[in-house]
Amino acid sequence: MSTETDQKHDAAAAAADQSTAHEHGELEEYAGGYIQAHHGTIAPWLLVVYAVLFVWALYYMVAYWGGLGPGLNY
Repeated sequence: MSTETDQKHDAAAAAADQSTAHEHGELEEYAGGYIQAHHGTIAPWLLVVYAVLFVWALYYMVAYWGGLGPGLNY
């Protein structure tokens, strides 16, 4: 009985892996399958982080990198 249960579990796991692979495209494996990567969308929170960093960089450039340099302010 244990073998039947194991076979059913393995078949269900394989089907779940296939459906996940079809949803996200081709799955790439690294380090012997320890790391898995697929092509997908960028998380919305990460896009917000990028936008905030970009705005901060513009502010920093204007506020602190202005002028001609040390001793050259005429």
